[in-house]
Amino acid sequence: MKQENTREFFSGAAKDYQLMADALAFLGDHWEERPNYKEAAERAGMSAHHFHKLFTRWAGVSPKRYVDALAHDAARQTLEQGGTVEDASYDAGLSTPSRLHDLFVRHEALSPGEAKSKAAGVDMVWGVSDSPFGKAVSLSSPRGLSAYAFCDAGGEGEAFEDLARRYPNANYTRDDADSAKITSQIFGGGVVPVALYGTDFQLQVWKALLTVPSGSTVRYMDIANQINNPKAVRAVGAAIGANPISWVIPCHRILGADQRLTGYHWGVDRKRAMLAFEQAHNVQAA
Repeated sequence: MKQENTREFFSGAAKDYQLMADALAFLGDHWEERPNYKEAAERAGMSAHHFHKLFTRWAGVSPKRYVDALAHDAARQTLEQGGTVEDASYDAGLSTPSRLHDLFVRHEALSPGEAKSKAAGVDMVWGVSDSPFGKAVSLSSPRGLSAYAFCDAGGEGEAFEDLARRYPNANYTRDDADSAKITSQIFGGGVVPVALYGTDFQLQVWKALLTVPSGSTVRYMDIANQINNPKAVRAVGAAIGANPISWVIPCHRILGADQRLTGYHWGVDRKRAMLAFEQAHNVQAA
C-alpha cells in the first residue's frame, strides 16, 4: 500500500472508530437476537447503505457476517466446554476461522542500568498518528518501540503524559511522521522492534501475552499458569495493567475469570472493538 493511501486509510479509520465501537457494542450485546443491521444503522444516524459500507470497510466483513462470527464463537466455546451440538444450537454457516499470523515482534532487552534509572538520558521520540482505534500515541527509544497507546481526538496530550510518567527521566522529541510509520508497520504486518522497560516479572508476563493468538482470549489465571506461577493471578493482573505497548503486546485478549470484558487502560469499548476487529479479520481470512 502506497504511503499516501496508507495515511488516508488510517485517517478514515480513526474518524470512524467511535461510530464503529458503538455499532460493535450494540451487535455484540444483541447478536443472539440476530439484529437487523438496519437497526444498528438507525442508531448510528445513517442510512443502511452507508452503514453497511462503512462497517464493512472498517471491520473487513459485513455486519451480518460479524454477527454470524459471534454466534459461531459462542457455539465453539459451548462445544469446547463439553456441550452437545444441540446445546450449541447455532447455524452460523461459517468454516472454522483461521488465525492470522500474529505480528512478529523482535525483543531487545534494555540494560539493567537504563531500566533502573527510568530511561535517564535516553533520547525518546513520541508522536501522534491515526489508527483503526482512534488516535495512536507512540513512544520510541533508540532501541525500539517502548510505548503505544490509544485515545480519542483531543486526548493526545493526556495520553503522552501518561506514557511519559513511565519514563520521567528521558529526553523527548515529537515526530508525528515517525509515529505514522510505526502505526503503518503495526497494522500492515511489519516487524516492530520493541524495547521493553519493566521488572523481570513484568517482562515474563508481557512475553506470555504474545503467545495468545489473534482473535482468541484467555484469562488472567491462564497467563499465571503459563509462567508457572498459578498463585500470582493478582500480580499477573497488575503486570498486564502496566503493559505500555497496547495492541502489539495484546493485553486486550485477556478476560476476567468469568470470561467477561474487564477494565482496560485504554477503555473497555476500545477493547471490545479490538477483539471484534481481530475476529472479523480472522473470519475474512478463513
